[in-house]
Amino acid sequence: MKILLGTHYLAKTGGTENYTYALAMELKRLGHDVEYFANVRGKTSSLLEEKGVPFMSGERYDLILANHTTVVEKLWPYGFIIQTCHGTLPELEQPSPYADAYVAVSPEVRQHLQSKGFRTAAVIANGIDCNRFFPKKPVSATLQTVLSLCQSDEANDFIRRCCERGNIHFLQSNKFTDNVWSIEDMINESDLVVGLGRSAFDAMACGRAVLVYDYRQYMGEFLGDGMLTPESIGKSMRCNCSGRASRLKYDEEAFIDEMHKYSPELAAWGREYALKNLNIEKATGQYLDVYRNADIKACYGTYKAHLSNTLGEAHRELKAALCDKEQMQRQLQEQLAEQQRQATSLRTFCEAKSRKHLRAIRGLLWLCIALAVTLLALVFIR
Repeated sequence: MKILLGTHYLAKTGGTENYTYALAMELKRLGHDVEYFANVRGKTSSLLEEKGVPFMSGERYDLILANHTTVVEKLWPYGFIIQTCHGTLPELEQPSPYADAYVAVSPEVRQHLQSKGFRTAAVIANGIDCNRFFPKKPVSATLQTVLSLCQSDEANDFIRRCCERGNIHFLQSNKFTDNVWSIEDMINESDLVVGLGRSAFDAMACGRAVLVYDYRQYMGEFLGDGMLTPESIGKSMRCNCSGRASRLKYDEEAFIDEMHKYSPELAAWGREYALKNLNIEKATGQYLDVYRNADIKACYGTYKAHLSNTLGEAHRELKAALCDKEQMQRQLQEQLAEQQRQATSLRTFCEAKSRKHLRAIRGLLWLCIALAVTLLALVFIR
């Protein structure tokens, strides 16, 4: 199939960017013709192009997998479009009425879509390339190194203090200030990773223990689900490991105690969980199932209605513009004809005046001649 992947932002690396890259690579591996679209291009889009995924060049696609409402609103005329909603709060993650089908990354997001009147075709977790994110080195028997993938200074400063008190080596990588593509290498230098969402999934795929925790400006508070375990993962995944499932708050003592729940067994379990539940191969298959199972005719009926409305409006605007143009042409022609009539009248008037003046001048000349002859005659008579 000819498939287009659409994402608002591919200038740097991050959760949605890594997801888009992994999805493109898997679709290519399956033999599909893959292109991408982004409103903002940069590092990640360049990496896609290096791997043989070009920027959008077609006029029609069998399937469009789009993130972000701004992208859906640009791409919906080009084919059957599935919008993936990755969250409940950011404006970019809100469902667009122009999509043909909707995928939620968690039950929480599905419930959010339903509350807005959008039916969700499936819940598909963010897929991870488990061949890229894998354990490159074993973890320690006891907790030695913590990597924070938190996206706020508040969280990183808090975790640093806790690590210093616990005599634990501290590393950090904030995607806004330390934008690193090969984040899997940093993850493999740690035993425990602290972060939310895709950071947690990447860490599990690398065989690291995960503590779900961060401070995000759009949430306005510290949130956490604590250490991910076989017992807690189900609840945390309901909200995409965002910390909103449990909303745990920690002081330094409690956070240090939470970190010390670490064990190599939890790290190994995380890898197995990622292979089974978060693998990009599984997620890609689920997206293709959504496409195959969708009521294409009904969806294209919606598409044609949108297209008809859009083209109808465009036609009406064009027709009005043409009518205005024709009216202006008529007015210009009438003005030109009037000017020509005025010019003709003026020329006729001037010619008439000229003939009249010429006759008067001729009359005066003859009068002068007659007067001269008369005077000469009088002179000779005398």
